[in-house]
Amino acid sequence: MQNIAKYIDNAILKPFHTVKEVIEFAKKSEELGIYAVCVNPYHVKFVKENTKNIKVCSVVGFPLGLNKPEVKVREAVLAVEDGSEELDIVMNISEFKSGNYKFVVEELKEIFKETQGIVHKVIVETAYLSKEEKEKALQVCMDSGADFIKTSTGFAPEGAKIEDVKLFKELSNGKIKVKASGGIRDLKKALEMIEAGADRIGTSSGIEIVKEFLNKKATTNL
Repeated sequence: MQNIAKYIDNAILKPFHTVKEVIEFAKKSEELGIYAVCVNPYHVKFVKENTKNIKVCSVVGFPLGLNKPEVKVREAVLAVEDGSEELDIVMNISEFKSGNYKFVVEELKEIFKETQGIVHKVIVETAYLSKEEKEKALQVCMDSGADFIKTSTGFAPEGAKIEDVKLFKELSNGKIKVKASGGIRDLKKALEMIEAGADRIGTSSGIEIVKEFLNKKATTNL
């Protein structure tokens, strides 16, 4: 592991952060070489205007996934117009749990079609899914053409679990990447997720994790 920073999507998504705080968070993330900063749609333009060497990611339909499809499509398009290079999209969990998988796939495909060239990650919110539903959610994400399946918004009762990351990695056979997100607040947990197969780590503690990593690397042979 040469640099854990390249695995991290550093998120600042709580509603009470000021624009200044979001920009400062993005700049600190950039200074540490963190791969991406994940923000709410309103903040995308501010972050893009104040950073150069970090990917900007916006959330879509966050955190519930229950906006109407045309609203989610428009939200995604506007985020890309403002400078977002990646999108973390909450699937319609209600329709998914209703067994209306076709709706979920078609909604995602429409978003992807209108934002081509962007990295698309689909949040399935594993806290609300049974093992069988997790397997089906993976298939839905692959059928839609998503680049990543993402475990959680971080707003549900539970976040990423090692067994879910392993499940997605094993069943996908390299057809989709895995983003572990939710409850990853320290280096140990982040490394466990990467060891389990996570291609990306979603966390609001990216700055602390990278600093911990660099400090450990300076004193050991990590």
